[in-house]
Amino acid sequence: MGTLLIKQVTLNGEKKDILIEGNKIGKIADEINVSADEVISGENMTAIPGLYNMHTHSAMTLMRGCLEDAPLFEWLDEVWRLEKHIDPEAIYWGTKLACIEMIKCGVTCFLDLYWFIDTAVKAVEETGMRANLSYTILGGGDAEKEARQVRECQEIYEKSKSWSDRVQFSVGIHAGYTVAEETMLWATNFAVDHDLLIHTHLSETEKEVKDSIELYGVSPVKRFKRLGMLSDRVIAAHGVWLDEEDIEILGNRRVTITHNINSNLKLSSGYMFKYKELKAAGANVVFGTDGTASSNNLDVLESMKTSALMQKAWRKDPGAMPLQEIMDMATKDSAKALRINSGEIVEGKLADIVLVNTKSAAFTPNYNFLANLIYSANSSCVDTVICDGKVIMRNRVIPGEEEVLENAARMAAKLAKNL
Repeated sequence: MGTLLIKQVTLNGEKKDILIEGNKIGKIADEINVSADEVISGENMTAIPGLYNMHTHSAMTLMRGCLEDAPLFEWLDEVWRLEKHIDPEAIYWGTKLACIEMIKCGVTCFLDLYWFIDTAVKAVEETGMRANLSYTILGGGDAEKEARQVRECQEIYEKSKSWSDRVQFSVGIHAGYTVAEETMLWATNFAVDHDLLIHTHLSETEKEVKDSIELYGVSPVKRFKRLGMLSDRVIAAHGVWLDEEDIEILGNRRVTITHNINSNLKLSSGYMFKYKELKAAGANVVFGTDGTASSNNLDVLESMKTSALMQKAWRKDPGAMPLQEIMDMATKDSAKALRINSGEIVEGKLADIVLVNTKSAAFTPNYNFLANLIYSANSSCVDTVICDGKVIMRNRVIPGEEEVLENAARMAAKLAKNL
């Protein structure tokens, strides 16, 4: 079991030594005198838990900027057209590019909903990150296509048993408007039978809600409730258009809602996200970026800042989203949703740690570290990233980054021929 010692790093405002034993935090103390396999200086560094990106479509890095200034459903049509030309090689390099970007933003774990996850897992494992990869069921009601996806979901679940401990499998139900009810029920039952998480899009746009009421007589949330699909294993992206009863339903069933503010703003999907109401009702609220084809980057720190500013603005309440709550949403609340023993820097937790360089203008003066991190700095302050006890970025250098950039650009150039 390897050991890693971080010397005299700032943790919760105090200088501490952190000893990592294997993949867990073994000891935190004022001073630890052991002969470790590796020692990292914590001078000018503050340690925070690794951040989580709780909703993205990683290999869509290859579609960054492919369609701008378009509303969601027009944007979706273009994306789905392009995705017909995506192959496993593109997924591999596109996912690797996403991992590079997220690591540089201090993200150690992400929840993904995309294609060819049996290829994506190889990319994730090679970068050293954690991920939960959702098999995407999206058949548009095409019975033959959805039957094939059901078979593939079962097959890849079996394959996932040989994946690294850092990578989980989950069931992805794209949305209530893209999957037949029979298939959604199968996916829900499959997740329950195998104790898996369910990843979906829910109440993202006003049109989605209006269409659901017209077709089914109820909102998407109430429809999911009626079908028996909602529980604490569900992680639902967006949740922008919710009424009081929707919020009560989501809270009572302890659903996790992922707030993707930049994507919602950019696609004009909405901005009045009911954070306080969802939290008060009992829902678990976390942050995501969505894919780069809609949000253009995977920077969770940026999402944290924008989310807080928007809450303050539309509510006319400067305390609408307090600093510590923002940090918890991006760390321990996300870890809880994914059932991972991480999200906090305490003894016994998995060693997913980010070292933030505070020797910069953004942290001078440093009266309030969280305020500086969220409102003043940007992701360039992320110096070193440790995931599962291993250093995966040091001094902002990630091994193999140049190769990833070159091959991702090559894949994007092939895809661009179809624009």
